[in-house]
Amino acid sequence: QVQLVESGGGLVQPGGSLRLSCAASGSIFSINAMGWYRQVPGKQRDLVAAITSIGSTNYADSVKGRFTISRDNAKNTAYLQMNSLKPEDTAVYYCNARLSNTQVDWYKGRSADYWGQGTQVTVSS
Repeated sequence: QVQLVESGGGLVQPGGSLRLSCAASGSIFSINAMGWYRQVPGKQRDLVAAITSIGSTNYADSVKGRFTISRDNAKNTAYLQMNSLKPEDTAVYYCNARLSNTQVDWYKGRSADYWGQGTQVTVSS
């Protein structure tokens, strides 16, 4: 099994910063990509930022220039540095990892998506 453990959420004032962390552990051979998604009640879960194993990144337009995703491959950990936070950034943030559990899976191009439990980010004065 694979576990994704998120940390770093909380309450912050508009204009403030937070840093989220996501550590993956368990049956992991290779992590293809890691990403952060967010969801507010009644709406779908949307991509915030993603990063591949070679460091290519992708951001939602709404966070470009404010958020930065990074990863430490040796630690199977991804980070999301969030600056200049706005009230509309308030959501539950979920970590995602697309990975191959075994060397055979990786060789055959098989991967699976795993999710963290979510961490609340609230931006309010």
